[in-house]
Amino acid sequence: MKPDPQRVLEQTAAQLGGEILLAVQPRYRQAGVGMLAGLLGAIREEFDRAAARRVEENAALRALFARGAEIATDAALAARLRAAAASRDDSLLVPALDAANQQLRALLIALHAHVEALATPAARELDAAIWRELAASTARRKLSLGAF
Repeated sequence: MKPDPQRVLEQTAAQLGGEILLAVQPRYRQAGVGMLAGLLGAIREEFDRAAARRVEENAALRALFARGAEIATDAALAARLRAAAASRDDSLLVPALDAANQQLRALLIALHAHVEALATPAARELDAAIWRELAASTARRKLSLGAF
């Protein structure tokens, strides 16, 4: 037997949110069980998209870095941007993708600060592209279950 993690999470959340929830007393403990059921649903949803979301975001950041390397006036920053733009995700394991994303996001902060200090049309376009990616990044993380 090979358990399907999504199915296990889905069924466990349904059982917790259904018959188990109704059997738990007092009501404050029911609320705790209901929250656990919701968290399991959120984990199931994130499990489904975890690697894909991270790969997509890392690629989007690398594309911004390629653009940034062309307009950066700081040679050291431009070199860092070129290196990051040329980098790739060596592993599809979520912890490795997260580690790469943290490094890329740190560089994004440096790029964004640099771009905001430049008064060129190319810098304004890149600034707008950075803000669009930040908004897209937030949308990628949105859960269909609502806010937690």
